[in-house]
Amino acid sequence: MTGPEHPHRTWLYVPGDRPDRIGKALDSDADAVVLDLEDAVAPDAKDTARRTVARVLAEGRPAYVRINAPGTPDGDADIGLLASTPGALAGVRIPKCEDPGVLRRVADALGVPVFPVLESALGVENALAIATAHPLVAGISLGEADLSADLRVSGGDALAWPRSRVVVAARAAGLPSPPQSVWTAVRDLDGLRADTVAGHRAGFFGRSVIHPAQIPVVHEACAPDPADVAWARGLMDQLTERAGSAGAAAWIDSAGRFVDKAVVERASWLLAVAASAHRSAEQQKEGSPS
Repeated sequence: MTGPEHPHRTWLYVPGDRPDRIGKALDSDADAVVLDLEDAVAPDAKDTARRTVARVLAEGRPAYVRINAPGTPDGDADIGLLASTPGALAGVRIPKCEDPGVLRRVADALGVPVFPVLESALGVENALAIATAHPLVAGISLGEADLSADLRVSGGDALAWPRSRVVVAARAAGLPSPPQSVWTAVRDLDGLRADTVAGHRAGFFGRSVIHPAQIPVVHEACAPDPADVAWARGLMDQLTERAGSAGAAAWIDSAGRFVDKAVVERASWLLAVAASAHRSAEQQKEGSPS
């Protein structure tokens, strides 16, 4: 990926067989809505969910879809449906990714941005190969519940290394910082806020959510500090002023701090995050009743 991305802060999951909840999700303040065909749908409701998702996408409101694992009967049915369904499919989240070859076949079949989810030890080991498997890979993330089960770990710092691994692999591949996994204690909003802030410091940005009450908490936790935004704007102004000069690639700014390409890239990313948050806030104002 070149240039600063405009990242999603919240990915709101909604069961694909619940049209009532889908409508509410699409009207929510979430940056992205994920119509779930996998874990949130009972085995005997998979066909109903596929029909519902196809109908929603045909209505033209952009949404993402999480399919079942490729290579399973339901996963293959999901891929066949999405490959033949016109509509507003923004991208596809692909669970239990382990094999870059399988991912390439799915991306070729769908022709939309794909977001592999790493949920096993093998998936984590192959993180960079998966992140670079196809030009349509637009982001990677962890599925921590399944990963914890596969690793036979629980809580604490047990997932510290896989988390660092996926952050490094995403950035090495030029992808956005990965979103965090779902915070399952829906009523514990203080815990959600603290965990999201900690994840942000560790290289994540945004996270998957499963309840509308989690959305404003994550958005707040992802908001850049106003002082950092002001610094970034000032730095970019200085960069514009220097554009016509033949100065060095690195310089000392007006506050006496060293500035090089990496510092400029961080400033650019901060401004992209701030701009994305501002656009979201304006859209919410426009959509709210007067």
